[in-house]
Amino acid sequence: MKEVPHIIQLPRHLDPRGNLAVIEEGREVPFKIARCHWIYDVPGGGGREGHAYFNNRELIIALSGSFDVIVTDGEGTHTFTLNRSYMGLYIPPLTWRELTNFSTNAVVVVVSSLPFDEKEYIPDFDEYKKLIEKNE
Repeated sequence: MKEVPHIIQLPRHLDPRGNLAVIEEGREVPFKIARCHWIYDVPGGGGREGHAYFNNRELIIALSGSFDVIVTDGEGTHTFTLNRSYMGLYIPPLTWRELTNFSTNAVVVVVSSLPFDEKEYIPDFDEYKKLIEKNE
């Protein structure tokens, strides 16, 4: 069965002193964690260029603020709005994703299944479409 992008609700613990959300490998994160990076200081209303990976899986979380993730997976294009620190968007391999419409001071954390490898990266949408058509 083909994996599809979907929202994963993360456990959260509400406390008057401050709330806590959790991710754990093998529980909320459906893969072994090999890398974590964050994106910040994107100008309000701005975005990041899209890309896909051959084998890498990601969990994308809005730690602060909001942004949209536009995903294309060969089945269609969908937009997910991330604006809660206890919601993560799972991105399976061979899924084109583009982050857009950032709120001012948004912070994104991305947890990945593989270390960054230039050979794993698909930066061109036309190349991605050809690859998807070939694999259908």
